Amino acid sequence: MMGHVTLVGAGPGDPGLLTLKGKKAIEHADVVVFDRLVSPEILALIPPTAKAIDVGKRVNVHPVPQEEINQILLREALGGANVVRLKGGDPFLFGRGGEELELLAQHQVPFQVVPGVTSALAVPAYGGIPVTHRDCCSSLHIVTGHQRAGKALDIDFDALVATKGTLVFLMGVSALPQICEGLLNAGMDPDTPAAIVERGTTPAQRRISATLATLAQAAQEHQVTSPAISVVGGVCALADSFDWFDALPLKGRTFVVTRPAARKGTLAQGLRELGAKVWEYPCIHTTPITPCPPLTAALERLEAYQWIAFTSPVGVQVFFDALNAQGKDSRALASVKLAAIGPGTAAALKKYGLTADYVPAVYSAQDLGQGIPATGRVLLPRAEEGSPLLTQALTQRGIPYEEIAVYTTHYDNPRSPELREALEAGELSYVTFTSASTVKGFVASVGEDAPLGNITGLCIGAQTAQEAQRHGIPVLIAEEATIPGLLRLAQTL
Repeated sequence: MMGHVTLVGAGPGDPGLLTLKGKKAIEHADVVVFDRLVSPEILALIPPTAKAIDVGKRVNVHPVPQEEINQILLREALGGANVVRLKGGDPFLFGRGGEELELLAQHQVPFQVVPGVTSALAVPAYGGIPVTHRDCCSSLHIVTGHQRAGKALDIDFDALVATKGTLVFLMGVSALPQICEGLLNAGMDPDTPAAIVERGTTPAQRRISATLATLAQAAQEHQVTSPAISVVGGVCALADSFDWFDALPLKGRTFVVTRPAARKGTLAQGLRELGAKVWEYPCIHTTPITPCPPLTAALERLEAYQWIAFTSPVGVQVFFDALNAQGKDSRALASVKLAAIGPGTAAALKKYGLTADYVPAVYSAQDLGQGIPATGRVLLPRAEEGSPLLTQALTQRGIPYEEIAVYTTHYDNPRSPELREALEAGELSYVTFTSASTVKGFVASVGEDAPLGNITGLCIGAQTAQEAQRHGIPVLIAEEATIPGLLRLAQTL
């Protein structure tokens, strides 16, 4: 059976600029063939069962020649695979997308194209430059600045200057002196506003503003490297007034997000929207304990409990998976009251049509145990290594309980050496901790002998902060033990 190929534009770097259709194509791929400029956050969407093939190219360095890339796409599709060819920007704008489709068309391989947000428009926008403005120009011209080795630039500078429009040059870092010289020789005013934007739409973005006469020298002085886009025209004079991206509160800061992979998205996305560089590092993962005879037995006598207290969304999910496996649903809990340690756990109950009867004012295990209005037996389906503060509080109040371990927490991450090197080099600003287990996982990943004092921990609550301090990590604590609370704390930094 023949497969098919989907040519997907990944956009210029910001993962938020990936189209919904492109995201869906990646998530359903059997094979993904990707380029160097595709962001790690987008690559993380590749299914773990899919084959990922890196064919990344740099300036004058092509480890996988274009002809071989074409053959890879053909070979995988003929083998029956659903292939995604993932390219930075838009695949049809100086992306060789047309070349890659020619061979597929010759062999009658089905394909489709998902356009991407082009860097020619997005990068100037993130640099505060509107490529068109009726007070400045009436046309826009996108030009490749790529210069083949040993060959002169093939650009009609006279024609470009005659348009009096905005000029955007892609892939032109090495050829920038020749580009500027060509425009000057064609009669463009040396004082024409110009700019170069390096690593556009990413937290590492830099914009260097100059004039046409000084742009090449400015780029050299600032050691600008690829990828970068040059813009020439009157619109560049608006950049300082319209520079919204550099004004974001967390621009230039690097955060490590340690939440489990299934739950890291909201926090990571919020930090990115504030301008931060985010290193998604899920150093823990959870596994349901199955079979779990104690939970099975408890579900068969729910009338024996006055309350069920949930301490995490994971506990809620495992509990209801077991309940459903017995052919039961939320109606089985009609005689029981429900407690949740915080809003996130309460929201997990909402997914099953249930409202928590009690959520403590302070979202911690200790406050849950001290405040739950129970007089009868409490069921505690939670992690194998749950906080003892909850059961201690119940014991002190004389409230009977049954604690059942329904899932285990594992500490690991394959990028541990990479993270430790970044920590030792002082490249990391902050690490977010949403539970004591994320602290333990982080320390286990980098090693207890790592320079943990080099990074500040943003902690969701006091108990989490205590665990971080125990390992010598300086801490700041959110006023509210929620993800929005952590994001508000981040904005004060």
